[in-house]
Amino acid sequence: MSRSTWHYRQNPREQVQDPIHQSERAYECRVSPGDRERISEYIKLGWAEQVSVDHSFAAAWDDGVMLASRRTWWRIAAQIEDQMLRPTIPTKRENKQGRREKPVVKATGPCQAWSWDITDVYSPWRKIVFKVYSVIDIFSRQIVGWRVEDREADHLAVEMFETAIAEHGAPQLVHADSGPAMKSHLLRDALNAHGVELSHNRPYVSNDNPFSESGFRTMKYRPGYQRIFKTVETARTYIGDYVPWYNAKHKHSGIALFSPSQVHDGSWKDVWKTRDHALQGYYTQNPGRFRRRPTTPAPADLAGINLPETKPAILSLDL
Repeated sequence: MSRSTWHYRQNPREQVQDPIHQSERAYECRVSPGDRERISEYIKLGWAEQVSVDHSFAAAWDDGVMLASRRTWWRIAAQIEDQMLRPTIPTKRENKQGRREKPVVKATGPCQAWSWDITDVYSPWRKIVFKVYSVIDIFSRQIVGWRVEDREADHLAVEMFETAIAEHGAPQLVHADSGPAMKSHLLRDALNAHGVELSHNRPYVSNDNPFSESGFRTMKYRPGYQRIFKTVETARTYIGDYVPWYNAKHKHSGIALFSPSQVHDGSWKDVWKTRDHALQGYYTQNPGRFRRRPTTPAPADLAGINLPETKPAILSLDL
């Protein structure tokens, strides 16, 4: 125990009939009740003019009035009973245009709607990251455009879209979040020249751009992902190998375990016949393992963002 504890246990103090709490004792440095009242009046007058405690303290000081420290003024302000007089400070920027409507994107086939975004991949050095641009087809999940750069810039995004449109054709709509590159006038004018409409997510709503976010998650959680790239060329090499694998070989759970390329070009239907033939043959040999005849899943005929909720169903083809 400490020396003072030992001392007072051996020499206990005399009991006081009505002890005064330390915070209420009349110390010489304590602010007098009269000064506390004057400070409260200054604070309330400041609140009535929609100014802060600091402003009232400084204004009184400018007039040659010093009643207590700045911190004491704040303590007295916290003890004022009527806190309703305190001015309200907005914590968020008000949306002058009102609440933004929920974006709704629909696609019934490839090259109708694209989604794009930019994500960071890390370097060994602090605060140095590389930017991975990616454009994904919402219906087929195929990556139709990509690039890796050391910065985020709208003219680089324009070049990426021009290359993707030249290869796949112009979509009807491009969806993205509300980042600077996504909402730049340069990109908007370039896409509008191809007859493409633009759609953006709502601020602070993470599920308004699910396809791009899911695509980046697949990339970063794939076994063998390097996590750290020494140079932008190293990152380009990795993404250059990843994109063909993702498009042609990745069995995507969102499109009935077909690859994005198969859904994009329609070749999934031939693969579906093989799958269905194997499944029905397995059912014929082992009917006791099923409650009913199984159906072979197929990609949905409608994909999109913020679509109306419907009863989930397993789609199958009768080919």
